[in-house]
Amino acid sequence: MASLGEEAVPQGSNAVLVKNLYLSCDPSQRNRMTKYEASTYFLSFTPDSPIRGYGVAKVLDSGHPNFKKGDLVRGITGWEEYRLITPPAETVTKIERTDLPLSYYTGILGMPGMTAYAGFYEVCSPKKGDYVFISAASGAVGQLVGQFAKLLGCYVVGSAGSKEKVDLLKNKLGLDDAFNYKEEPDLNAAMKRYFPQGIDIYFENVGGKMLDAVLLNMRIGGRIAVCGMISQYNCLDKPEGVHNLLHLIVKRVRIKGFLILDYDHLYPKFLEWVLPQIKEGKIVYVEDTAEGLESALAALVGLFNGRNVGKQVVVVA
Repeated sequence: MASLGEEAVPQGSNAVLVKNLYLSCDPSQRNRMTKYEASTYFLSFTPDSPIRGYGVAKVLDSGHPNFKKGDLVRGITGWEEYRLITPPAETVTKIERTDLPLSYYTGILGMPGMTAYAGFYEVCSPKKGDYVFISAASGAVGQLVGQFAKLLGCYVVGSAGSKEKVDLLKNKLGLDDAFNYKEEPDLNAAMKRYFPQGIDIYFENVGGKMLDAVLLNMRIGGRIAVCGMISQYNCLDKPEGVHNLLHLIVKRVRIKGFLILDYDHLYPKFLEWVLPQIKEGKIVYVEDTAEGLESALAALVGLFNGRNVGKQVVVVA
């Protein structure tokens, strides 16, 4: 691709040639490495083609009327140095606000931020004083849900997989408490210890045994937002079963899975709300950066063994 940056956009095309600056590592990319029916949300990756995911890029050439050379954009791109983006199969959006780190558009100002916002406020229907539990609470989405809940006046506990992450949750992100799930041989007992009154809201990122333990400890009228189930993404042939679903009935618990695509229309409202919170220091965002495209695959794999602390971002240029 030696001609990239010269005449890479064919004449008459509406394609956009970009140079990738930041790439987002997201657990959902693992799901796309499995063959799914075409009707599902998880469109499988194409063998022998670059992995796709969220990113931030700079426009080098454009045949699209909405973009010009030098524009900064966010959206779906390929894991490569340059990408020829051809709508409508792939789409990007121009970044208007550049007074914050551009990498934030892979995180707090991108898909994870909107996921936290829509999942908490729209799916969980929170109110002040709710007892909130978040699994994978130091990750790209979980760290924001915890802070959103604290701003609302909730009691918030998060789980994570290391002492460093637990300290982060309590000392930097301001949660009321946190625990290392790897040190809890009985998750049900842990729930009862941290939530003797029960749980109003569970923001689910993990699945498996964690979900089973939470179901035993939900309060009447509780709400569960199912954002992800990272513990199951490498168990697709034989996923763990959930045994305590009866509690959904007797406690009248509402459990709902959701996709951020259903809430894209709320992005302007989200930006209007979250930007002042960031500027005033009421919300902080923790990133874990990997340098260079060659480090991207190791960074992605690291999501599944807990290597990252915060949002995993790959700096391409």
